[in-house]
Amino acid sequence: MQVGLLIPQGWKHEYDGWDAAAAWARTLALARQAESLGFESEWVFDHFHTTPDTTDEITFESFTTLTAMAGVTSRVRLGHMVICAGYRNPALVAKLASTLDVASAGRFELGIGGGWKEDEWLAYGYGFPSTSERLGALGDALEVITHMLAPGRATYEGRFASVRGAVNVPKGIQQPRPPIIVGGNGPQVTWRLAARFADELNVVFLSPERIAESLPVIRARCEEIGRDPATLRLSVYARDEEMREPGQARVDLVGRYASLGIARLVAFPTRWGPTEEAQARFAEDCVAAGIPPARGL
Repeated sequence: MQVGLLIPQGWKHEYDGWDAAAAWARTLALARQAESLGFESEWVFDHFHTTPDTTDEITFESFTTLTAMAGVTSRVRLGHMVICAGYRNPALVAKLASTLDVASAGRFELGIGGGWKEDEWLAYGYGFPSTSERLGALGDALEVITHMLAPGRATYEGRFASVRGAVNVPKGIQQPRPPIIVGGNGPQVTWRLAARFADELNVVFLSPERIAESLPVIRARCEEIGRDPATLRLSVYARDEEMREPGQARVDLVGRYASLGIARLVAFPTRWGPTEEAQARFAEDCVAAGIPPARGL
C-alpha cells in the first residue's frame, strides 16, 4: 500500500483567520515537505465554500493549487479527491487534465465524482440536480473525458454532455492517458462507473471492516462487464478524526488498511493544524506501520 496526503487549502477551516498570502505559502511549503518525507502522492479537494460550516474564510481553487504544487515538487503524484463533475464542462476538464499532466511531467491523476455540497451548487449558480441526474451527468462526463483523452478528435452525444470533433492537444504525457479515479461509495451506480471507466476506485471514510465487506461487490462490478477485477485499483480516503492523533492507535489503523491489499491510503493529518510537524509525525507512524519511504510512503 502507498500513502498520500491531502494538502491544506482551507476547505476544512485549517486556514481560518490566516492571511491569504501566508496560507498560500504554507500550502506550498507543506507540498514540498510531503515529497521530502517520501509520501507517494498529494491531493486537494474541489470545493468553493468551507465545511461543515460555510464561512467567509479561505478555500483555494483546486486546479490552480495543483498547478502550483506541480511547480514545487518533482516526484509525487498529484490529483483531486475528487473534482465535482457538475462544476465544469467535461471537455474543459479533459483539457485541464491534459495540460496539468504536461506541467507536472506526467504526474497528474484525474479524480472525479458526482458532487454533493448543495450550498456550493446553489451559491455558484449550478442549481442542484437530483442524485440520479448528478450521477447521470457523471457518466456522460466520463464518456466525454475518455473520448477527449483518447487519440484523435472526440465525438460523443449524451443527455448531459456532448462533444463534436473536439481537438484536445496535447493529450498529456502519460500513456495511454492520465489515470482516472472515480470517487464515491455507491455500489449500484458509482462502482459500476468506476469498473467501466476508471483505473482506480476511491472510497471515502470506509473502515477496514467495511472495505473488506465491499471487496466482493467491487469485484462483481468488474466481472459483470468482463473486466479483470485486478485491473481496478482501490484506494481509501481515511476519516480525518481517526488519523488525527499520533501514536499506536493510528499505527495500527494504517496497518489494518495495508493488510487489505488496497493500493493507496489518503489521509489529512494537517486538517487539525497545517504544520510540518503534523506531517512528519504521520510519516513516522506510517513507517512504524511497515510502510517505509522506499515503498512510496
